[in-house]
Amino acid sequence: MTDIIAMLYFWLKSAHIIFVIFWMAGLFMIPRFFVYHQESAEGSEESAKWVDREAKLIKIILNPSLIVVWVVGLVLAWHIGAMADGWFHAKLLFVLGLSAYHGWTVSYAKKLARGERTLTGKQLRLFNEVPGITAAIIVILVVAKPF
Repeated sequence: MTDIIAMLYFWLKSAHIIFVIFWMAGLFMIPRFFVYHQESAEGSEESAKWVDREAKLIKIILNPSLIVVWVVGLVLAWHIGAMADGWFHAKLLFVLGLSAYHGWTVSYAKKLARGERTLTGKQLRLFNEVPGITAAIIVILVVAKPF
C-alpha cells in the first residue's frame, strides 16, 4: 500500500489542494447566500430559490469536497509521517474547526429552509470571515511548519 501511495503521492497531493479550494469556495459562498436569503421576503419565490441554491451548494460542492479533503489529507499525513508533528496537530485542530463550521452552515441552511431566521445579516457577514482567517492559519502551519 505504501508503494502505491508513493507512486500516487503528487496526484494525491494535487487532489487534496484542488478539493481544499472547492471546499473553501463553498465555505465562502454559503454565508453570503444566507445573507441574500434573509434579505428576501419570507415565503417568497426568491426565498425558495435561495433554499434550492443553498441545498445544491451543500450537496454538490461542500459535502463531497469535505469528504475528499479529509480522506486524502489523512492518507497523505500518514504517508509523510506528519501524525507526530506539532504543526500537523495544530493544522488538524483548525481543520476540525472548519469542519465544525461546515456542519454549522449545513444546519443553518436547514433552519432557513424551515423559515427560521435566527441571525442578522451583520452576524452572517462576520461568520463569512471565519474560513478565510482559518485558511490563512492552516497555510502558514503547512508551509512554515513553525513547530
